[in-house]
Amino acid sequence: MFKELDISVYTEFIKTYLVEKGMIPFWASAINLAVTVLILALTVLFFDIILRKVIVTSFKLFSIKTKTSFDDFLVQSKFPRYIAHIIPLYFLKYSIPFVFDGYPFFLNIFNIAVNVYGVVLIVKIIQSFLRSTQKYLRTKEKYRDKPLESYTQVVMLFFWGIATIFIVYQLTGKDIMSFATLGAASAVILLIFKDTILGFVASIQVSVNDIVRIGDWITYNKFGADGFVTDINLATVLVQNWDNTYTTIPTYSLISDSFQNWRGMQESGGRRIKRSVLIKQSSIKFLTEEKMEDLKKIQSVKPYIEHRQREILKYNEKIAADKSVLINGRNQTNFGVFRKYVNAYLNENSAVNKELALMVRQLEPTSKGIPLEIYCFISDKRWENFEAIMADIFDHVIASVPYFDLEIFEEPTGADLRSLAKAESSKFKAES
Repeated sequence: MFKELDISVYTEFIKTYLVEKGMIPFWASAINLAVTVLILALTVLFFDIILRKVIVTSFKLFSIKTKTSFDDFLVQSKFPRYIAHIIPLYFLKYSIPFVFDGYPFFLNIFNIAVNVYGVVLIVKIIQSFLRSTQKYLRTKEKYRDKPLESYTQVVMLFFWGIATIFIVYQLTGKDIMSFATLGAASAVILLIFKDTILGFVASIQVSVNDIVRIGDWITYNKFGADGFVTDINLATVLVQNWDNTYTTIPTYSLISDSFQNWRGMQESGGRRIKRSVLIKQSSIKFLTEEKMEDLKKIQSVKPYIEHRQREILKYNEKIAADKSVLINGRNQTNFGVFRKYVNAYLNENSAVNKELALMVRQLEPTSKGIPLEIYCFISDKRWENFEAIMADIFDHVIASVPYFDLEIFEEPTGADLRSLAKAESSKFKAES
């Protein structure tokens, strides 16, 4: 199109005029070139501004009328602005040979610059489109917890790699993929981008194996992370802790180290309670007839005491046990009845999920007493509600202990030691 017109008549107009006025041809050519480049730059810039306003405005108006939000994300990611640069770049690309006709050095430099800018512009358009796609998919429930940022970065890493090859070729005229340079380039890439490569591999494994999703609650003691995953990208995983601070974890650490993911609990039917009450061993005793009659007043264990006592009496009669000594034969203990009481209490508690494991068990005795462990699951898995329900359960259990003539172990306090010293002192004075 340009060759059909005698462009040189217009590009050489200033030079011809200055030579006719007596200027040296060299300076006339230099001034002509400078003015022509300036006019071309202003023309392309003006053309670019007009096109950008027209295309961006038109795209915004179009996105308002459509029901989908995808085009809104395209506008936010500057996709129309990048598209608007294509036509001015195309115009500049085919104007340069006529402007720099007779100046091969400048022609080569400007051609390289335009080609490099064109490659970068194409990559920016692809990046804008991918980011818009990522944000759009994030609005869909199906993809809300997927590490879309990692996928986007992996794809962009591929395109930037291809762009780098083209740019190096434009700047040096040498193919970066030649065998002579491939080894050295690989060594440099492995050294400089070690963490990126590790993150790239880790992102694929995290995604394929579904190790972590956005929204998962994870605990990673090595990095001090305890909270919800808010973002997963190629290099890092961002965790918002319970105190609203943020912790960044290298993505490759998720496959090289051990951490705790609470997703199983979140997706299950309840959140586990596994906590013990320490019962003082010296307070455990056999139940007498009088004490059993008192405990029968507790409605939830009355059926158990009566049923158990019938079995015990039958057995003791069978072996002719001498019950003048309480230890002979079989007996009920206050600790055993208390354990059944706690079990019955948990089964009557509406907050406890009865479909999951539920037990009250006695653990191995320790120097601080016998642990009575409560093992059950709370249906409400929200942290605040879970803690409140667990506190209510243990408030009740601890308050129930004295009714069974049991004691909870506690370390002696200063007041206990002073009371003991005072008692010993009074005893000594009385004896003396």
